Amino acid sequence: MFDRLEDLLRRYEEIMNELNEPSVTANQERFRSLMKEQSDLTPLVEAYKEYRKVKQDAEDSLMMLESESDEEMRELLKEEHAEAKKRIQELEQEMKILLLPQDPNDEKNVVVEIRAGAGGDEAALFAAEMYRLYVKYAERNRWKVELVGADEIGIGGMKEVSFMINGKGAYSRLKYESGVHRVQRVPETESGGRIHTSTITVAVMPEVEDVDVVIDDKDIRIDVMRASGNGGQCVNTTDSAVRLTHYPTGIVVYSQTEKSQMQNKAKAFALLRAKLYDIEQQKAHDAEAELRRSQIGTGDRSEKIRTYNFPQGRVTDHRIKLTLYKIDDIMNGDIDELLDSLIAADQAAKLAKMNEG
Repeated sequence: MFDRLEDLLRRYEEIMNELNEPSVTANQERFRSLMKEQSDLTPLVEAYKEYRKVKQDAEDSLMMLESESDEEMRELLKEEHAEAKKRIQELEQEMKILLLPQDPNDEKNVVVEIRAGAGGDEAALFAAEMYRLYVKYAERNRWKVELVGADEIGIGGMKEVSFMINGKGAYSRLKYESGVHRVQRVPETESGGRIHTSTITVAVMPEVEDVDVVIDDKDIRIDVMRASGNGGQCVNTTDSAVRLTHYPTGIVVYSQTEKSQMQNKAKAFALLRAKLYDIEQQKAHDAEAELRRSQIGTGDRSEKIRTYNFPQGRVTDHRIKLTLYKIDDIMNGDIDELLDSLIAADQAAKLAKMNEG
């Protein structure tokens, strides 16, 4: 590990020197590439520099301890040495995590699709609540949300909703939300007071560029039509809605949220690219069964990942056996504790696998 850290430190210093050269600042593409590499390396380099300093401090305090005769001074040096050893262990763990292979999609924006599952209208109501949860979480992070399309029902529910969240690192946080979410509560329409169980599915996909997924023109049918539902005067009186049909996979996507047909088309293609990329990702996950087992629920759409029990005020994530009694906060977008715990568990599983290797 330390040979690699020394190599990365040398590379970091090379980058810093190169960034000071006038010829590099004149070449914007090269400059951006180096700045990104420097940004990616900075946390690891800073941790390693601190590690080397603390390691030296520990050695110095030990050396001084051997020659020190004053008992009060010896106690102070022992305390300094113990603190340095503790910090060394923390930094070693931190550096191991930073050295783990990064998901190339982590910094990307996301496309999210929520679908009502078992439970009829109650599932559609919960789908709408989960959409609001993610919107509120995005607002907390100052990320931008763009609605792509929604199939709403009259009582405020959604059979299906697709939207994009634009923000640095959105995928690194939200990828753990993919799977089946289960809700247990007494529906407002239930006169007998019985608890019903309903489900929704959430698919979180990284936004992909044209170069990542090539869509052949002959594989696509594009239909334009008037938008339906609440869209305002202009939306409902012009052929602004766009539906794409992808023949090879049978995927159909629909966008009607913008007044402009061009904007709806761009959103529809973004959603289609994300879905096609997701299919390839699923194939790769299935082909690497061992890798799938070491991950914390970031691939299997049929996996029941979480239960929201309203009568007991609890939310349970089944992947890491975590239960939080703060359902109101969570439904208002306060999901950082859940996501931090999932990320920590995922990193621990990968570290254990790396240590086995």
